[in-house]
Amino acid sequence: MNAGFVLRFKAFMIDYLFILIYLVVLFLFNAVLFPSLQQFFAGSLVVAQFTGFLMVTLPVSLYFILSDSVIGGQSFGKRKMGIRVVNSKHGSVSVIKMIYRTALKFLPWELSHFLVYRLVHIGDEAVPLHYYFVGGVIYLLILTYISTAILTKEKKSLYDMISRTTVIRTG
Repeated sequence: MNAGFVLRFKAFMIDYLFILIYLVVLFLFNAVLFPSLQQFFAGSLVVAQFTGFLMVTLPVSLYFILSDSVIGGQSFGKRKMGIRVVNSKHGSVSVIKMIYRTALKFLPWELSHFLVYRLVHIGDEAVPLHYYFVGGVIYLLILTYISTAILTKEKKSLYDMISRTTVIRTG
């Protein structure tokens, strides 16, 4: 049986505790031990985006890629909630397919980073019209991901439909 939105959300919140701990450690590391790393966020937008990706998005994505794929089977949160991600044949998901799924899943998150870096960079200047478009795409993706996981018969999010994966109950 496919896992519903509430179970999936609870599993993500459990996993997010680990992510939050990582982010706090990363902040302390950058603010206290190596404050000079903050210079990477002050100059070029490309450098700031790439640095943020390397420090935040990549490690978080790797957690889900490795834990939810054939390597780990389930993330900690999914294991606690009794759910797992499977492929279209209800088998373990390959690492390549999990990379694809995770990239789709975190697309709104990374687009948000893209937008925030640019909004901070422009300061008090007028916000370009295309930034509003990017913001709209972010909200549209989030709304679509949530609504498809709630409203579709199979309880699959759009990124699961595209990657041909399903989150199922294990117990």
